Amino acid sequence: MKKDLLNNKIFQMAVSQFDRTADFLELDQSVRERCKWPKRLITVTVPIQRDNGETEVFFGYRVQHHLSRGPVKGGLRFHPGVTLGEVAALAMWMNWKCALMDLPFGGGKGGITCDPRTLSAHETENLTRRFAMEILPFIGPETDVMAPDMGTNEQTMAWITDVYSTHAGHFVPGIVTGKPVELQGSEGRTQATGHGVAFLITRAFDKLNIKEQNATAIIQGFGNVGSHAAFTLSRYGVSITGISDITGAIWNEQGININELTKHVHQTGGVKDFPGAEFIDPDEMLLQPCDALVPAALERVINDKNAAQLQCRVLAEAANGPTTPLADAILESRDDIFLIPDVLCNAGGVTVSYLEWVQNIQRYQWSEQEILTKLETKLEAAFEKVIHFAERSQTSHRVAALSLGIEEVATAKSVRGLFP
Repeated sequence: MKKDLLNNKIFQMAVSQFDRTADFLELDQSVRERCKWPKRLITVTVPIQRDNGETEVFFGYRVQHHLSRGPVKGGLRFHPGVTLGEVAALAMWMNWKCALMDLPFGGGKGGITCDPRTLSAHETENLTRRFAMEILPFIGPETDVMAPDMGTNEQTMAWITDVYSTHAGHFVPGIVTGKPVELQGSEGRTQATGHGVAFLITRAFDKLNIKEQNATAIIQGFGNVGSHAAFTLSRYGVSITGISDITGAIWNEQGININELTKHVHQTGGVKDFPGAEFIDPDEMLLQPCDALVPAALERVINDKNAAQLQCRVLAEAANGPTTPLADAILESRDDIFLIPDVLCNAGGVTVSYLEWVQNIQRYQWSEQEILTKLETKLEAAFEKVIHFAERSQTSHRVAALSLGIEEVATAKSVRGLFP
């Protein structure tokens, strides 16, 4: 199993980051090995009947990295590229993220290898419900709490809530987060990750003495995270000059109207042909001068081929694993880009998920303003911890963020001991 996982580039990247940080921390070998490998790797088959009457079998995965500090927490994605190795890497990163943010969770991640664009609403519901039934023995409010991710949304979480609650015989809102508000979901959860990204960019601007009203940003990816980051940055006064998604990339040096672009995307399905901007090559867009570059899509987009050519002041990793280890080395040698690493930058989603979970346990609801205030307070504290650690230890922001998270998990494992 170890060999199979290590054949995956994304998992190799996560392990490489862990090994580098573990070396830096001089972790004891026994604790180091226990921290690295996931507790559970679950693979299930998910058969459904398609609308044309044919039966198709999909493969689903759930990886629970550690439960030493609490139930695992992490998204469920529907995407053609989902593999066990990818899910394991994302679960590992989520573990360090939760520990860094001082949340009582371990890291989890799941997915089904499918193309949700080819599924009808009926087929998507059947796929979700069958997957939930298959992993029912391994999930629960104190074991594994899922949330939306790429290709899934609050409706997906509503179906999982219904399956689990029906099986339990009573309503269990804490089984997932990112639910509809009508099912005791949380205000502010939908925009949480993007809002957090934008908030942390302004904190980095403060460190660099950049005024939001004079700043520009480029955003790669205009899904839930990228669109809300763009909207919030625009509200702060930052000019969004470049945006891309799966349909292409657009550019306007004077700034893109985010409200008008959002309407265009809802009508056409993508940013392509937006009348308020011109076409630009997506790869070239990443290399344009800007104050903040926000990779908010897939992994490994900042690599050894483009890292030396970046012209941003702040690199805000809204996606998971957007920067390869080779690119990291290049960026560290340049020392002119302020990195907000992914385990900090996109932690807004899991932080508000935690707040939703707490509300579900207490059967109490906070307002959107209360949620966003609590979110910003947690992000501010983690941001300052990372900056101070990096300065004190003379290391990169990534190593600092990972060190804080990994050390927290390692301490918990060491204190609990090894069950014989």
